[in-house]
Amino acid sequence: MILNINHVAIVVPDLETGRRFWEEAMGLTLDHVARVDAEGVEVAFLPVGESEIELLRPLDTESGVARYLAHRGPGIHHLCFEVADIGALMQRLREAGVTLINETPRVTTDGRQYAFVHPKSTGGVLVELYQLAREQEIEE
Repeated sequence: MILNINHVAIVVPDLETGRRFWEEAMGLTLDHVARVDAEGVEVAFLPVGESEIELLRPLDTESGVARYLAHRGPGIHHLCFEVADIGALMQRLREAGVTLINETPRVTTDGRQYAFVHPKSTGGVLVELYQLAREQEIEE
């Protein structure tokens, strides 16, 4: 089951420049910036209600985000849905013939699980599935 839209990720070549529109023009407030070495990105998190805008800056030229930026330029990279049971949803998608980029969920250091659905199965949109760690679900 899909619970909500967790975030919209936007690729930018520079976080400071990318943040300017969202903070100055749109009035959003930066929550924090984090380095995610596993994905090769630096991320600026800008909350919007229950969701976030995430600005992604590649850390090198080899990551998927770097290749995306080089090929397509800055812009929306993916849409992330928070889900109740990532394993069950991934199995349902497989049974429906959907192509997954990750065959099993990846796990962050704080226990969140995530996986990506290939854009060729979604009408051209890279989709991320995201399940919070059980402790995070209880707190919220």
